[in-house]
Amino acid sequence: MSRVVFVLIILCCFRVTGLAQVAPPPLPPSPIAADTMRLVEILNADKNGFRRIDSTTELQMLVGNVRLKEASSLFYCDSAVYNKSLRIIEAFGNVHINDADTVNTYAQYLLYYVDTRIAILKKKVKLTDGHSSLFSEEVQYDMNQKIGEYHNGGRVVNGESVLTSREATYYADLKDVYFKKNVVLTDPKYILKTDSLLYNTDNELATFIAQTLIEDSAHRKIRTTDGFYDLKNKKAYLNKRSTIEDGAVKVVANEIQTDDNTGKNILKGNAVYTDTAQGISVLANLIEANRKEGNFRATQHPLMILKQEADSIYITADTLFSGKLSLLPMAKDSIVLKDTIKGTMVMAVNEPKKEDSSDRYFQAYRNVRIFSDSLQAVSDSLFYSGKDSIFKLFQEPIVWANDNQVTGDTIYLFTKNKKAERLNVFENGFLINKSGENMYNQIRGNRLFGYFKDGTIDYMRAKGNAESIYYIKDEDSSLVGLNKASGDIIDLRFKDKALNEVVFISEVKGTMYPISQVPEAERTLRNFKWLDIRRPKTKFELFGD
Repeated sequence: MSRVVFVLIILCCFRVTGLAQVAPPPLPPSPIAADTMRLVEILNADKNGFRRIDSTTELQMLVGNVRLKEASSLFYCDSAVYNKSLRIIEAFGNVHINDADTVNTYAQYLLYYVDTRIAILKKKVKLTDGHSSLFSEEVQYDMNQKIGEYHNGGRVVNGESVLTSREATYYADLKDVYFKKNVVLTDPKYILKTDSLLYNTDNELATFIAQTLIEDSAHRKIRTTDGFYDLKNKKAYLNKRSTIEDGAVKVVANEIQTDDNTGKNILKGNAVYTDTAQGISVLANLIEANRKEGNFRATQHPLMILKQEADSIYITADTLFSGKLSLLPMAKDSIVLKDTIKGTMVMAVNEPKKEDSSDRYFQAYRNVRIFSDSLQAVSDSLFYSGKDSIFKLFQEPIVWANDNQVTGDTIYLFTKNKKAERLNVFENGFLINKSGENMYNQIRGNRLFGYFKDGTIDYMRAKGNAESIYYIKDEDSSLVGLNKASGDIIDLRFKDKALNEVVFISEVKGTMYPISQVPEAERTLRNFKWLDIRRPKTKFELFGD
């Protein structure tokens, strides 16, 4: 390089340095003792020169392949100016700092305070630990604390994940980055938006500390204010009533654990699972769901609500389970489901050939209780198929409708649009209709078949060893007598929610007693039990004993 060119470069450096000294440095060095003064070694410079500004200020000018060393850090640049009195280094062009072989920093301009080891970097700044990289147009880096920060926008790139924000603080030793203001994390599988976020570049852990929205490639949305997401293992732990929206399904709970690899979600504490496509909601203290298999299991006081415009159905049990009919490992035309708790056999028919809104079943185990305004029921277990809309009640089931009680070994309640349409009682069917104080119309048979109209029982047939007791009233509703009969088939017809007529179809045998001469033993059929004490009177009694 000619002497003229060198002089011109030196003059240019003087001008830049002179401008930098017009105002006080952004972060003036703290006073330190003379024996702790850090030394700056000049390892290389193609050209080296000096200029004295005044009696206390001397500038050292370095040009061409500049290499400096201070403590364990190496500095590279095209040119530099060292102010020995203020102990400041300004570096220009292709600046590179290697900080103890752990962090590398790149920029086009550097202002470095030797004693405090504070570096101000500008223009195309890149700070990297070899695993992730921070980019901005201006970064302040504390080489003592190994903390870098930007305040005018930047981003951190970690593999395929890119985090952008208005402000950020990077802790190199901890591998933590604290992002603030307009934070956006993009990844091939999701996008995250929040106002503040703590992110570890080593274990790829994002910690949520403000209102956060995450949307994945399948359009699932997660909203939270507290928790973390493990990007490496695709697992999340969310607190404070976080929510997940997955198509028609929405879940919310005090705590949510998710695993995207397995599709499993665990909801704890006042958990709510809502499926608008099915018109159901499930509330429980613990819900375990699998989005890949489309099932969930609710325990700890679970409650299922089948929503309807006027008469929603409420169901409780010790355990509620729901899954897809098409995934049951059973025969296509006859699905047999075994209750492992008591060995109950449940039949569901016509497995769907493709996924649709009817491709779902519900199971309830232990202490099943059902309430709607028009109908209530209890049993030990329940199975419901979305394909045929049948509630199947097992182990001592009881169904109440108005003043009617129906019992049997097994009861099938057929519904249409979630309203009772008809019922079948298998073995030991028994219907009791309360006619008045200590007066009960009764019918029993091997099987009972009933039909509903506007949510109330309209017709009932007993078939096979049928027996009946019927209180007869005159046109003024005054008691006339009691009719006790048996036959193969007996029909009951109702009017205004009360028993109106008893019809005997075949092989009828019976006795008519005047009301004042009815023997006490003839007032009830064998195995008569009025179980109204077990009937849930309101939805708030569903968890009662």
